[in-house]
Amino acid sequence: MKEISGGVTAAAGFQAASTAAGIKYKDRKDMALIYSEEPCKAAGTYTTNLVKAAPVKWDKEMVDNAPFIKAIVVNAGIANACTGAEGYRYCEETAKAAAECLSIPSDSVLVASTGVIGKQLPMDRIKAGIEAMAPVLNESLESGSEAAAAIMTTDTVKKEIAVQFTAGGKTVTVGGMCKGSGMIHPNMCTMLSFITTDAAISKELLQEALSEDIKDTYNMISVDGDTSTNDTVLLLANGLAGNPEITEKNEDYQSFYKALHYVNEYLAKKMAGDGEGCTALFEVKIIGAETKEQAVTLSKSVITSSLTKAAIFGHDANWGRILCAMGYSGAQFDPEKVDLYFESAAGKLKIIENGVALPYSEEEATKILSEPEVTATADIKMGEAKATAWGCDLTFDYVKINADYRS
Repeated sequence: MKEISGGVTAAAGFQAASTAAGIKYKDRKDMALIYSEEPCKAAGTYTTNLVKAAPVKWDKEMVDNAPFIKAIVVNAGIANACTGAEGYRYCEETAKAAAECLSIPSDSVLVASTGVIGKQLPMDRIKAGIEAMAPVLNESLESGSEAAAAIMTTDTVKKEIAVQFTAGGKTVTVGGMCKGSGMIHPNMCTMLSFITTDAAISKELLQEALSEDIKDTYNMISVDGDTSTNDTVLLLANGLAGNPEITEKNEDYQSFYKALHYVNEYLAKKMAGDGEGCTALFEVKIIGAETKEQAVTLSKSVITSSLTKAAIFGHDANWGRILCAMGYSGAQFDPEKVDLYFESAAGKLKIIENGVALPYSEEEATKILSEPEVTATADIKMGEAKATAWGCDLTFDYVKINADYRS
């Protein structure tokens, strides 16, 4: 497997376009369109929030029941959440508008929205945006990159990635793009992620691979503890790589899964590291756990601790906050056996051993914690299981951004 340039248009047969529809933002693109030349098998995972946005309901229905998928329409600025029957009807209208422009069935169109909750979509602008994008769809890496930028809300950077591997003697590509910066919390987050692949694979294994992989990627990130109404991951496979169809969990399936995981983990970390107002990606590793579930619970508890996140922002090696967060996680462990390390590009430092502080240099610790990517590793010495979670620091700017998000 190797990383290559591009995102959703890197896989054969996929095209993208974007436009400035004026939905909320001025002087920037705010709509994107992804299109496959060939019918796709589709898989999806969605928010666990009981309050689900209209696009989430539409996509689940189409992914589960439509014969195939050909396109995804995405808008930024308005989430189409808490909008009742009218909001769902607007999903239908969006799909119908795209279907007419692209000469495809309306049930082959998925929709996704992100932005302010509670507002209805301006359908005149949505439809005009689709009409503007359809004629300029193309497979260039630039069009894919511009689409990744168009779906941003409070994101500060676009997020895309592509990789290639070999299956059945054929080169297979998996590419993806996502957006997510705030209202990010397991399980699934205010995030939209779109993955494309030219792999030939059964719908059943496509869904199984996605559902399994989000457990170690998107479900392991948190920015602010708020689980969104709109979280959606969509995975489309059009089979144009020409590999023998993957219908069982053989070597080709494992290669596909590894590539999908690489893409998903990369995008998940990009979202965590671009948390609203953040200055650092905060990675927490729990090792030596008795079970995977225990390690997951402990690592998530640490990255969601506001006090720990604030300490990371202050470059303060306040290890007590980490042990505290582990202690109230609900997972059982012996605090008097825990070893804790801080690590970054500036070095690695053991802070506590068997639950007790070691004599370490505060200056060295501050230097390590001042890097843009910081890792805390806790060894609880109970077994061989492990888990990694990703978050970010908590800054003054997070409050500023979210105090006037609707304006």
